[in-house]
Amino acid sequence: MKNYELVYVVKPNSEEEVREAVLNKIKEVVATEGEVVNVDVWGTKKLAYPIAKFTEGHYVLVNFKSGADVPKEIDRNLKINENVIRHMIVVA
Repeated sequence: MKNYELVYVVKPNSEEEVREAVLNKIKEVVATEGEVVNVDVWGTKKLAYPIAKFTEGHYVLVNFKSGADVPKEIDRNLKINENVIRHMIVVA
């Protein structure tokens, strides 16, 4: 299993329940073949450039260990989620 880092940005006008739902979905996908090591909620920060007419976003960092299929599934889920405006997964 490899160590991965996921950073994703949720729309700043989304409700707390929506943010929790996104995080719970990520934890659910990781739990299939790995484990979540750490979740660090950075909160609402200013974006470097506007994305979809938003100038701020709610940032979350997730560190996890898993096989190679889990990041692909997380990427697929975050791409279809309309509340996530950006995400990036890297091998730590």
